Amino acid sequence: MFSLPNSLATRAQVAGLLEITYQLVSLSVRNPEITKELILKKAGILFNTNGYKATSLSHITEATGLTKGAIYQHFSNKDELERETLAYLSSLLFGKLRDLIKREHSAGDKLRSVFNFFESYTINPPLKGGCPLLNAAIEADDSNDSLRKEANKMLSQLRESLVLILSNGIKHNQIKATIDKDHYATLMIALLEGGIMMSKLEGNAQAIRRVLKHLNLLLTEIEQ
Repeated sequence: MFSLPNSLATRAQVAGLLEITYQLVSLSVRNPEITKELILKKAGILFNTNGYKATSLSHITEATGLTKGAIYQHFSNKDELERETLAYLSSLLFGKLRDLIKREHSAGDKLRSVFNFFESYTINPPLKGGCPLLNAAIEADDSNDSLRKEANKMLSQLRESLVLILSNGIKHNQIKATIDKDHYATLMIALLEGGIMMSKLEGNAQAIRRVLKHLNLLLTEIEQ
């Protein structure tokens, strides 16, 4: 069989890669939505892995292959990019959670699927860099009000989701009607996020597993 010499084969491969890159860039230029999603995806990995303050716009241009001007066509400043990136990560997180919750039938099993999902952040993170809520909350101080507000929105959405599961559980006689739903939802989030933080800091899953053991006992007490 006829084959190109190594040098010619290498040139052909490079030419092929350049052509693919050209097509992708051309497509992104023609479709602003594709370009914006590319920016959010790459920025999401960088922000969630390296931190919002430590990630510069230059890091993002390098990761996306776009110029600063191209990025500023979609985001007026870095604060807006950070906020929209966290919203993007939030949509990914809740999308994954929603799929897991839908598979279960009882309120108890739905909550257990949430517990197990958060445990996975210490073993095999569903989003690179770990929990975006915890990561953003650590950096969202008074100097970055837009990021803090977006993180708080994410927290509220998570709490409301847990309250809804508990409410439906009460409605279908799966959860005791006497419980304080907001109290339990807040407690679950605080324990899960605290467990993730401790496990990440200690470099093992011991803390989050202890948290899950406690939460499962707590859940058994309020189930009917």
